[in-house]
Amino acid sequence: MSLSTRYRDARAVMPGLCAELEPEDTVVQSMPDVSPSKWHLAHVTWFFERFVLKVLDPDYRTLDDQYDFLFNSYYFSAGQMHARPNRGLLSRPTLAQVMEFRSHVDAAMLSLLDRDGKNPELRALVLLGINHEQQHQELFLTDIKHVFSSNPMRPAVSTKLAIPESATPGGYAFVNGPSGIHKVGALGDGFFFDNETPRHDALLHEHQIGTRLVTNAEYRQFIDAGGYRDSNLWLSDGWSTINERGWDRPLYWDESLETEFTLGGQRDIDGSAPVCHVSYYEADAYARWAGARLPTEFEWELAASDRPVQGNFIESGYWHPVAGTGDQFFGDVWEWTSSPYAA
Repeated sequence: MSLSTRYRDARAVMPGLCAELEPEDTVVQSMPDVSPSKWHLAHVTWFFERFVLKVLDPDYRTLDDQYDFLFNSYYFSAGQMHARPNRGLLSRPTLAQVMEFRSHVDAAMLSLLDRDGKNPELRALVLLGINHEQQHQELFLTDIKHVFSSNPMRPAVSTKLAIPESATPGGYAFVNGPSGIHKVGALGDGFFFDNETPRHDALLHEHQIGTRLVTNAEYRQFIDAGGYRDSNLWLSDGWSTINERGWDRPLYWDESLETEFTLGGQRDIDGSAPVCHVSYYEADAYARWAGARLPTEFEWELAASDRPVQGNFIESGYWHPVAGTGDQFFGDVWEWTSSPYAA
């Protein structure tokens, strides 16, 4: 696949996710950590303008110089930016103007790729931009889900994003993980982020790791057993946090513990699906309640590297494992480890 095609495909996803949104939906910021949909659409476009076109295309002309301030996120090396908690105050530029910005940048990018597509520096920057765009596609859905969950009407982000029924999981079991000294980190083949390097040795002690993810039904057992009321299960910061914030269930479960808010609206909780929207503290407490612990980053990485990516990326935008494989290391939910986030 050509780089131009990869660029077109990546850039088409986020507008597609907006297909059932109204302009009013794209402006709302439900909390400081959420960015409006309109801002995501503009920011990923700004990324290509600021780090590719302004660097490598001397003929490029900006559509509006103010966008450089409005749509920078945290790249202080690129200049100052509009404060993140105030992104929801940006009624202007309008959604239509943001889409015009996207078209303007896309036309310039495709022209540059057509003229200079074999330039190694250009290719590296475009690949970085595509991967950055894909990160924001996920963040786009994360943020609009919180926005819509704050609406008492509980609207669906999209009728196409209703979660299909999951396959019934097999029994939970532990298998031996690799031990000894192993290489971890990026292999250097294809794209990787800088914090995935340098590749280095890691010492792993003998351990076992679960064969699949924890399900909603299994997490419900933790709740019913009083897991949120037993201080012995929690790290001290976690115990303080759940009491301070009143946490007693995963983020989008309702008080009845029977339904949850999804991108497709309010749905019955699927007991077979992996539990999601739990914090590190909750995952750690569950593991301790189950007589286990969270894996380290290196235990997880080596276990995952032994498993092929098996699954089906269905049209609704969800990845589901092939029934019977028992492999859920990729694409179901974010997974917690006990390690700090570091290079």
